[in-house]
Amino acid sequence: MKSVVIGLGQMGGNMALTLKQAGFEVTGCDVFEAARQRLADQGLEVAAPDELPAAEVYLLSLPTSDHVREVIETAPGLLIRAPKGSVVIDASTSDPTVSRALAQQVIGAGLAWLDAPLSGGPKGAATGKLGMLLGGEAATIERVMPLLEALSAKRTHVGGAGSGHVVKLANNYLCATNLIATGEAVAMAARAGVEPAACLAGLNSGSGRSAVSEVNFPEWILSDRFDSGFTTGLMRKDLRLARDAAEQLGMPPGLLAAVVERWHSGAEGIADGEDFNRIAGELLAAAREETAS
Repeated sequence: MKSVVIGLGQMGGNMALTLKQAGFEVTGCDVFEAARQRLADQGLEVAAPDELPAAEVYLLSLPTSDHVREVIETAPGLLIRAPKGSVVIDASTSDPTVSRALAQQVIGAGLAWLDAPLSGGPKGAATGKLGMLLGGEAATIERVMPLLEALSAKRTHVGGAGSGHVVKLANNYLCATNLIATGEAVAMAARAGVEPAACLAGLNSGSGRSAVSEVNFPEWILSDRFDSGFTTGLMRKDLRLARDAAEQLGMPPGLLAAVVERWHSGAEGIADGEDFNRIAGELLAAAREETAS
């Protein structure tokens, strides 16, 4: 199954290398020469956008829906260049409304579509242990299952085109909320003299546990590593997309609006380029400073 990975950042680059290691014929494509060279130095065949080869699968790993739209629509985009019957997989975290519109164009051009937003970060991409939320036709998923299996440990088909992106935004909203809530809970315990690790052990034995308390805190926050590979800027972007989706659906204002506001104006000093776990780390750091003074 000949594949082209478009977007050779931490996620796309690692996915391309994982597919190559699994025996797929893979070409990596990126607008930046430095990104192409980095992957070429690791043995991957690369191509500039104007050299895009014909393939059975085009896997997109891009920052925003606008980038996805450009790759698909802007001449010479995939609508023109991709062979009939090939599959476009959008592994970005994209705007569901845009995804559904693009899916109609892709299918209308004689191609197939899947949205497949990811969890697991760069490490999961490098080890083939990603989680995938799949939106599209079951028959299309079956066609590309060998590629999906090479990249992921878990795949969940959640509905038609755009559904994967809807569920991904819902997931990231919950993760963003849990980082604040768990950060405040651990900070409260620290101010009361309870060690953060002990507090987390208690939380993880009860109903308050989450992936944030079980994974993020020990892996990136208590360790002060803050190198998950997912930035604060990307989480802010995803939260804005979730807010916009909720507004388009006519949902009444709720906790989501407060979480979006907190991540944008309540997280002063945390730059977009910093690790997204910093928001909880800052809460804990403030509690430690308070108890030390």
